[in-house]
Amino acid sequence: MRILTNVCADDLALSRAFYVALLGLDIQFDSDWYVQLSSPSHPENEFGIIQRDHELVPEAFRQPASGMYVTFVVDDVEETFARAVAMEATVVQAPQDEFYGQRRCLILDPSGCLLDICSPIAPL
Repeated sequence: MRILTNVCADDLALSRAFYVALLGLDIQFDSDWYVQLSSPSHPENEFGIIQRDHELVPEAFRQPASGMYVTFVVDDVEETFARAVAMEATVVQAPQDEFYGQRRCLILDPSGCLLDICSPIAPL
């Protein structure tokens, strides 16, 4: 089985640039309606972005994301957070240690999708 998360974007080019700059993802496929990205170190970990108003997205689901978030586990959450701040991304939560052994921050992508950026730490 293959699992691929796709998020909808209001501005595909802006979202592509955001994810590439923030997380260093590689572009595997790039069109005017869909972009597929992957981890440079684990290319099987893929992430897609689809233009929100594309005909493949049913009209009832062209709304901004809510009730979900996408998690990216990175080597250094502080480094990724610093890039997010430099990019003027909307910060929902600055990095903090969580009870389950992760240090995480929460930011919004350009279309308002909540991102959980985290790194493992020693259990508290």
